[in-house]
Amino acid sequence: MKVIIDLSIVPLGVGLSLSQYIAACQEVLKEAGLKTHMHASGTNIEGEWDEVMDAVKQCFEKVHSMGAPRVTASMRLGTRTDKDTSMDYKVDSVREKTDA
Repeated sequence: MKVIIDLSIVPLGVGLSLSQYIAACQEVLKEAGLKTHMHASGTNIEGEWDEVMDAVKQCFEKVHSMGAPRVTASMRLGTRTDKDTSMDYKVDSVREKTDA
């Protein structure tokens, strides 16, 4: 089953700057071959359920391996069974209805 998630990972106990941890997670997602779109508060990820969830687990493991004693995350998930959809499809569908 395909899934689209919005993932926001926050390492705790590592100071104020988190960009190195987010960059490492982006590399994990890239190596997994998943379609992603990073935004100011997280990353949208699209792919098969098991592949996406495995990559999320790998992100946690990577961030911990970099010295973060705690990692918290927010994740929103969406699936559809009535049609094949994508992140691009969802955005394009709204843009067609607006001047955006």
